[in-house]
Amino acid sequence: MATTTITGPEFKDAVHGEGITIVDFWASWCGPCMRFGPVFEKASEANPDITFAKVNTEEEQDLAAALGISSIPTLMVFRDDVLVYREAGALPGPALDSLITQVRELDMEAVKAQIEQEAADAE
Repeated sequence: MATTTITGPEFKDAVHGEGITIVDFWASWCGPCMRFGPVFEKASEANPDITFAKVNTEEEQDLAAALGISSIPTLMVFRDDVLVYREAGALPGPALDSLITQVRELDMEAVKAQIEQEAADAE
């Protein structure tokens, strides 16, 4: 599955629900973003069961601001409605492949239990 471009109104629907969604926040003037683009596209072709989405931060400034995106490229990974990874910087292909493997291997029941425990501890 190739990458898809999403806008602010589409973001919530794109990242919620079952499965893995990887979102690349980028801009056309950003050199590292342009170098990361083909790596991201190649990963999307190799992993058709994952949703790969791109957000142009120049066109979606309100969304980028709401999410606190201050450096690009920034990669966010959601699995089963949970943000499991967020990092600025372009990843080389092997690092992106490793990240995808790690996200696939997550025990989401344990992750969600930990989130619930942290929320309870904060009260």
